[in-house]
Amino acid sequence: MTIRWGVSPIAWCNDDMRELGGDTTLDELLADVKEIGFDGVELGNKFPRDPETLAPIMRGYGLDIVGGWYSSNLLKHDADAEIAALGNHLALLDYMDSSVFILAETSNAVHCDRYGSRLDQHPILAPGDWRQFGERLNTVARYINDRGLRFAYHHHLGTVVETKDELERFFDATQDHVGLVLDTGHALFGDIEPIDVIKARPERVTHVHCKDIRQAKYDEFRANGTSFLNGVVGGMFTAPGDGDYDYAPFMRALADMDYSGWIVIEAEQDPAIANPREYSQLGLDTLKALAKQAELA
Repeated sequence: MTIRWGVSPIAWCNDDMRELGGDTTLDELLADVKEIGFDGVELGNKFPRDPETLAPIMRGYGLDIVGGWYSSNLLKHDADAEIAALGNHLALLDYMDSSVFILAETSNAVHCDRYGSRLDQHPILAPGDWRQFGERLNTVARYINDRGLRFAYHHHLGTVVETKDELERFFDATQDHVGLVLDTGHALFGDIEPIDVIKARPERVTHVHCKDIRQAKYDEFRANGTSFLNGVVGGMFTAPGDGDYDYAPFMRALADMDYSGWIVIEAEQDPAIANPREYSQLGLDTLKALAKQAELA
């Protein structure tokens, strides 16, 4: 696999706040994705989860299913229980010939609590709990990889893997077959420089999410005790090319590590304020141009 360009449907229809883009149909979403020029799209709440229903829809638009978020509960039960729980999701991805399995630990996550959480607070895993968490991730990731998909753990604000220190603990607790979704937006707001991750742990970078940031808005929201979801509505994220992050060095770093796989554009915003088609087009055009300059093929 060389570079393929995907998009998250969250710009059109938000999974955690379904009132955002709630009236948008799957056909409208997929028509935009195809016309913008993407190769594929991740799963979202508008997508049927029956493979025999979804497959002809995607064939009709000539788009691949890149993968899709899976919420794990490995802090509450063991790897065997998790493997049993993820069976239907994995079967759908298998049927759709997806290449990546995205997983995030959400058993104690707070990012979906719009009114009861704060950007400056997130769950902390006790030092003695990392070993068990890592062992369970090792087992689940090996099972996924043996099925022919790339396992990719999604670090995320409001979860136990948010900060630079926590990402290092994640790496130390897991083996190299436990891949990572390197998400630029969540990395930067977690005080993680994405390029440093690429240089230090290239073997772990199995999937890439690119969303831009508005640092001043995030700083204001964090200082005011705003929640993650209200920060999203308030515009702390945007599409690549519209925010504060310089993506040129990031694309060069991916080229230097000889990255192969999906680069997924995200524009996690209120679609009533930020037109998803326009912002996703901007993100794709921006990163394609920078990838060409970096000779990232």
